[in-house]
Amino acid sequence: MTFTPHRGCRISRQRASPYPCSTVSVEPNAPGSLASALSLMSRQVAQSRGDSLRRFMSAVSRTHLTIALTICRQLWVWRSWRATAAGGTVVGMPTRRSPWMTDDLDQLRRLARTFFAKESVPNHERWAAQKQVDREFWNKAGELGLMCLSVPEEYGGGGGTFAHEAVLLEEQARAGDSAWGNSVHSGIVAHYVLAYGTEEQKLRWLPRLATGELVGAIAMSEPGGGSDLQNIKTRAVRTGDEYVINGSKTFITNGAQAELVIVVAKTDPSQGATGISLLVVETPLAPGFRRGRVLDKIGLKGQDTAELFFDDVRVPATNLLGSAEGQGFIQLMRQLPQERLIIAVASIAGIEAAVDLTVDYVKDRTAFGRELIKFQNTRFTLAECATEARVTRAFVDECIGEHLLGRLDVPTAAMAKWWSTERLCRVVDECVQLFGGYGYMTEYPIARAWADARVQKIYGGTNEIMKEIIARSL
Repeated sequence: MTFTPHRGCRISRQRASPYPCSTVSVEPNAPGSLASALSLMSRQVAQSRGDSLRRFMSAVSRTHLTIALTICRQLWVWRSWRATAAGGTVVGMPTRRSPWMTDDLDQLRRLARTFFAKESVPNHERWAAQKQVDREFWNKAGELGLMCLSVPEEYGGGGGTFAHEAVLLEEQARAGDSAWGNSVHSGIVAHYVLAYGTEEQKLRWLPRLATGELVGAIAMSEPGGGSDLQNIKTRAVRTGDEYVINGSKTFITNGAQAELVIVVAKTDPSQGATGISLLVVETPLAPGFRRGRVLDKIGLKGQDTAELFFDDVRVPATNLLGSAEGQGFIQLMRQLPQERLIIAVASIAGIEAAVDLTVDYVKDRTAFGRELIKFQNTRFTLAECATEARVTRAFVDECIGEHLLGRLDVPTAAMAKWWSTERLCRVVDECVQLFGGYGYMTEYPIARAWADARVQKIYGGTNEIMKEIIARSL
């Protein structure tokens, strides 16, 4: 099904968007020096040719410094988003449109960009402090049709493809939002239900995932092991028309808010990988289910990552995903390429955003009487980063195209995951160095990007596992 916003897709059936594309959200207490703020704002005035903004600039006084710095920061981010409206570009580099982009996807990009500008960017610091996004944020995204974009319309989704998920991922990354766990909710959990659920299960759960009534999570990792899924300890024992689940999980994205959790459990411990099954737990209906800590991480501060415990949790036997027990490991392996491609998409968007931020910064920041961009080391470093961004973008775009055709294989997805996450960590580290001391201050987006990047090489299967998968295919 082609995703066409003007022909009845769920997004177009919503009320008119409350977020005009020109919306700029004001966030209080934005960082930055007065000199750099006024300099940057002056350039914005020159570019905008807006008389009203010029009049505002002439009226700026000392009592308006906080407002000036705030608008400066938002205009900086806004300019980056506007410049990337066509998708797949880095500001300051030759424009390149990803080959999988369409006019429909451009419209989705504009909607997503203004949504994140209005509803996400002003809340980053608060979400980091509370270690999760607001629960109503899920509902707001659902009202606009921004969740389950690649789920068919008959199940309440957007009727699109993975390309629509990719656009949303890119805009979230460019907005600096590492808190919202929609990539797991829409890109992973919903697709397990779509691929392996019965018709009754799909009609029961997918529409509620699409609206935000349910938040989804998948519980794989355990305290005793992460990538080694064959040796999980969580048990699910069939008792009549129910399964009784016992065990614990950790590092679970959306764990503290999830109302629907896909649990990876052993239904037959004697069978190794063929003894693994996937069971859906609706947490409000599951006595014995409890949540542990929301974990304190180096990065992804605003992302809900929690411990989950199952103590004689009873679920109906009809909550088994698949036609029989023992299919869980194969189901996981079939879905992992999309999970790893999701990580690659977020990584390349993060690379491009980091380069963009840094180019703007070194053009504005001065040292020894001249802008940083005029130093050869700065130019050479950014030349390398821009090249790595372009090469990685080309590879990820190729992988997206293959996935849309149903041809993305496991080794290629592993290549995309390890390559893009390694490049992300390297490029962001180089960008932090160019920011100097400010790059180490968490109030600066580049510092948060640096902290957020490190885990990308770990989750979704460590990069060492990715290389092992690739090596086996040679």
